[in-house]
Amino acid sequence: QVRLTESGGGLVETGGSLRISCAASGRAVDSYAVAWIRQVPGKEREFVAAVEWSGLYTHYADSVKGRFTISKDKATNAVDLQMNRLKPEDTAVYYCAASLNPLSYYSPNSYDYWGQGTQVTVSS
Repeated sequence: QVRLTESGGGLVETGGSLRISCAASGRAVDSYAVAWIRQVPGKEREFVAAVEWSGLYTHYADSVKGRFTISKDKATNAVDLQMNRLKPEDTAVYYCAASLNPLSYYSPNSYDYWGQGTQVTVSS
C-alpha cells in the first residue's frame, strides 16, 4: 500500500502563494488518483483538488478553481498543490489522500490512504 507524507505548509499573508507537497512511498504514485482535502476544526472535510492516476486530468472545487493547481510528478513520486491568491478562508489542515479507483473524485470518503496533514494559515 502507499504511504503519504505532506510538507510545505506554513503562514502566508492574504494574496500570497504557497506550495505544498505530498510524497508517496511504498507504491508508485502513478497507480493512484490523489486528492488534496482540507479540514477546519469543527467542520467537515472539504475536497480541494484531485488528479487522476495518469496525471492528465484534474478536478477542482469551485472555491479554488483558477487559484490552485494540482500536479503529479512521477519522477519524484509526489503530488504538489500550488496555491496562489490565498484567502483567509483557505486556512485549514491540508491532507493528501489516495485511491486506486475512487467512486467520486469530489468525495473525501472515496479515498483510502491518508497522510498526517500540513497546516496552512492565511493571515488577513
